[in-house]
Amino acid sequence: MISLEQPGPTALAAPAIGPDRGSGLPSTENPLVENLRHSGIFRDYQHAFETITGLPLTLQAPGALGLAHRGSRHQSPFCVLMLGQNKSCSACLEVQRRLREKPGKAAAETLICHAGLAESCVPVRLGARTLAFLHAGQVLLSPPTAARFTHTLRTLSDRGVTLDPVQAQAAYFHTRVINPGQYEAMLRLLAIFARHLAVLSNQLTIATHPVDPPVIARAKIFIAEHHDEPISLGLVARAVNTSSFYFCKVFRRTTGLKFVDYVGRVRIEHVKKLLLNPHSNISEAAYSAGFTSLSQFNRIFKRVVGAEPRAWRDQRAA
Repeated sequence: MISLEQPGPTALAAPAIGPDRGSGLPSTENPLVENLRHSGIFRDYQHAFETITGLPLTLQAPGALGLAHRGSRHQSPFCVLMLGQNKSCSACLEVQRRLREKPGKAAAETLICHAGLAESCVPVRLGARTLAFLHAGQVLLSPPTAARFTHTLRTLSDRGVTLDPVQAQAAYFHTRVINPGQYEAMLRLLAIFARHLAVLSNQLTIATHPVDPPVIARAKIFIAEHHDEPISLGLVARAVNTSSFYFCKVFRRTTGLKFVDYVGRVRIEHVKKLLLNPHSNISEAAYSAGFTSLSQFNRIFKRVVGAEPRAWRDQRAA
């Protein structure tokens, strides 16, 4: 169920605008979310979604600070016009922050911003953990009218936002309009994609990406080829001809993971392939992947996959 809520006057009491977290993100962004964002499946879905709907779609980490759609060529023209207003941007930041805080078990949440546009987010969850949020919106849920535009300008003026009336009217009446039924169906499609993205999140996390430094790309290949053997950070650092200190620092910065956690994730993917056979023995699969402790395996599997090994296999067979 979509929850529509109008933020009150306190929406202007937002933190200062942080770094741009729109389409071109800095390296300080959450590396795990960056891996998802740079993945082929997300880029393909984003392109198809934006082409069909005309709306921006972005993926943000739970703690992201900047405006979700800043820099997107699919931004609402009215929102682009308001980007020059600090108070307006602060209000948008507050709306997006509240959206990310609202979802409990809901598949999606929607708020109506101070300018009357709908903004939504869909959590990408793995078990009880929220990996990221899909943001979409900057859309009117009914056709604009002169009366609504006048009311919006008055509301913005009351909040200290001053726009050129002629420019504002042209931008407002060019804002994308989607009726509530179609918008809710769109959010259901995003929720389905979010579940698919969560299922693939570990594969995308451990995959080699075009943005990886060469030393990390070589290290990922080495780990994939030797995951079933005793493996250490020093061993891999030597294999890619670098120092353990430098390798540890670059590996953590690039992947967002400690070395041992990354190796565990690689081994979990191997186990998942073996468990697709309903007759496979879970313990044997764990040991063949390189795990030396079943308690460690069960703990890592649940954290990475979001379910116990047996439950996960039963879900796949259902």
